[in-house]
Amino acid sequence: MTLEEKHSNQIRMDVAACLEWHSLPKKFYSSDLFYQADLKRIWHQNWLFVGLSCEIPEPGDYFTLKVGDDPLIVIRDDDNLIKAFHNICRHRGTMLCNELAGSLKQIVCPYHQWVYNKTGKLLSCKGMQKEINSKNLGLLPIATEDLAGLIYLNLAEQPKDFNQARTKMEQMLRPQGINRSRIAKAVNYNVKANWKLIWENNRECYHCNINHPQYIKANYDHYNNDDTPDRLTAKIKAKSKQSEENWGEQGLEITHQNSGMSIFPSSGNDGWFSINRTLLSDGYVSETMDGKQVAPLMGDYKDNSVGTLRLRSVPNMWCHASCDHTVLSRLLPIDKTTTEVRVIWLVDKKAEEGKDYELEKLIPFWQLTSEQDWNLCESAQLGINSSAYQPGPYSRNKEYNVERFVRWYLKEL
Repeated sequence: MTLEEKHSNQIRMDVAACLEWHSLPKKFYSSDLFYQADLKRIWHQNWLFVGLSCEIPEPGDYFTLKVGDDPLIVIRDDDNLIKAFHNICRHRGTMLCNELAGSLKQIVCPYHQWVYNKTGKLLSCKGMQKEINSKNLGLLPIATEDLAGLIYLNLAEQPKDFNQARTKMEQMLRPQGINRSRIAKAVNYNVKANWKLIWENNRECYHCNINHPQYIKANYDHYNNDDTPDRLTAKIKAKSKQSEENWGEQGLEITHQNSGMSIFPSSGNDGWFSINRTLLSDGYVSETMDGKQVAPLMGDYKDNSVGTLRLRSVPNMWCHASCDHTVLSRLLPIDKTTTEVRVIWLVDKKAEEGKDYELEKLIPFWQLTSEQDWNLCESAQLGINSSAYQPGPYSRNKEYNVERFVRWYLKEL
């Protein structure tokens, strides 16, 4: 039996031993074996959100990122198409672009000056033209999709079908105008926690009442089946109906009309993504500290009473979009107990800072909520590292989506 087969057998046994409605054993969050398995079976097989089309508006504009040990480059070519490649030279493997973002006419290896064009074709190999077949040494391409301004990549040799996601999400995304936006602010965090702990934190609001005082004022999802008053349920239904009547020609609808969090991940082939529009609390038209609109309307919106659009795709993105701004969080694994999280604030592309919006009003709501969560995730990682840690039970009323995430993860693994 090979070492890889032994590892696979060990993973299968450990997965089979996991208890339903309980947190995962320590090794899932802290061992090299499971970190490498996560990279191979989840991060290299699923569609990953990597960035935004507005980040690379002109031919030659690019940005880079890493998924585990794999450096990648995303670039717009001369035909205005978005391409992605492994960011390594086909000569001796040197990383090609070391900057996080920029613009270039050609991709040139800094080591021996091999030159590639924006479609990945090898143009020059400095003194080796007669020795090699340059047609076979272009940059290694990666499957790429642009979903209404959201760029997704898939590292698999045979990527999963993306059409289901496009069909179900594009229509709801289009009015938000993400493809007609600009980045107002982006912050990268190195969170000292396994990526799964960050997702588990995102999948429940059991912790919200104490830890997110600003968030619970704006939203209803900190209530659950066991603590939602009947009057609140009736209020949400009535407000949903009234909102849809007011929207008229905008064609919007409240697709999540309950307290608590919408169900996700779900079972089936399309269980990796979810999108819904939900209400904000009374007096809130935007997820800001006082609930007021703080920037020009985005996309196709005619007024500010559009609730909040929420998008999630495992393993690495969630998004909350208000009438006047959009906030996205992107996860990338750095090592078994460290995750890079990039939080991005978007506004309409015509909005000017200092004139149409102020960062001190735009970013605090999600900056606070995010940083509060990162602290909780790091504390969770420290506790799980303890020799005394044992898997604990999930609440069926408050942590149903954590259980769903864990089941999705174990199935993928």
